[in-house]
Amino acid sequence: MDADAAKELALLSDEELELHDDLIVDEHGQAFIEFELEVGPGHGGYRLDRFLSLRFTRMSRTRVHKMLAAGGVRCRSSGEPLVKNALRLRVGQVIVIRRPAPEEPAVILDYSVLHEDPSLLILDKPGNLPVHPSARYHRHTLTALMRRRLGLGHGWEMAHRLDRETSGVMAFGRRKGSASQLKGSFFRREVDKVYLALVSGHLEGERILDDPLGPAEGSQILIKVGRRELEDGGLPARTHVEPIAWASFRDQPITLVRCRPKTGRTHQIRVHLALDGHPLLGDKIYAVREQDFLDVVENGRPVQELEAKLGLWRHALHARTLSFPHPESGERVRFEAPWPEELAAILPLPPGC
Repeated sequence: MDADAAKELALLSDEELELHDDLIVDEHGQAFIEFELEVGPGHGGYRLDRFLSLRFTRMSRTRVHKMLAAGGVRCRSSGEPLVKNALRLRVGQVIVIRRPAPEEPAVILDYSVLHEDPSLLILDKPGNLPVHPSARYHRHTLTALMRRRLGLGHGWEMAHRLDRETSGVMAFGRRKGSASQLKGSFFRREVDKVYLALVSGHLEGERILDDPLGPAEGSQILIKVGRRELEDGGLPARTHVEPIAWASFRDQPITLVRCRPKTGRTHQIRVHLALDGHPLLGDKIYAVREQDFLDVVENGRPVQELEAKLGLWRHALHARTLSFPHPESGERVRFEAPWPEELAAILPLPPGC
């Protein structure tokens, strides 16, 4: 498989992948990773190349044909390479995709367990640990770490996500069991979420931030979010912000704020605070010029230089508490993650927070 095809494969949404944690080393010493795609009821009878084109939305049909010709796709049950573009698929068939293993950046490969019972697992995720695999991360993720600690078939399924640099409480239910009920609680907005954030500037007074959000207009950063009017595809977003402590950082005023998001948009708290003039400390997208971020991801600037400019190696956002109906008993439960040491070194939590 050529490098361009491998890169495009890496862009597939992690929600569509069943990932294997172990690296595979071929006879030439090249390391690979594999993931699986199952043919669902809506895709029975599809041509193989069409099915892959639909699943790899950023990959051209020509690229799909090259991938097949190079032997990058095989049938799980037989182990045989699938090389015919026009091969018709059957429902339930599982296809295995292989791609070169990426060189992964260092992360904090750790988590702590806050609570566990037969239907509910609550973890405290550190900052700088990706939750899911992506183009840059495979083994250096929370899901991979859980497989190594708990076993490949551990059965826990996450009910929500946190950004890589966001620390704090995460909830998991049982796959094909309590996970669906737990996810339903998030969907029905039965979950109360409280975040703590360190932001630039001196912020006074509680406020509601309700800018509608969507893809940032005119930005070269594909994942960047910004204010976007509803009639232009923006989505309603609402965050309650309460300042609770003040200090200085690098001779500049900062504020510790308690945030209660009422909606769950991508980067919502980070964007709302930045639009309000108080970006998170350490935020590599919303607290610096766009070119600073692009220099790192596209032009090879060491990320450590950007972190030194910001004065912090992660953004200062922490998922402090989650409260929701227990997926089995229905009783309301609440879980709290400790304020991380690297943030406490900047501003310790006041009593009662």
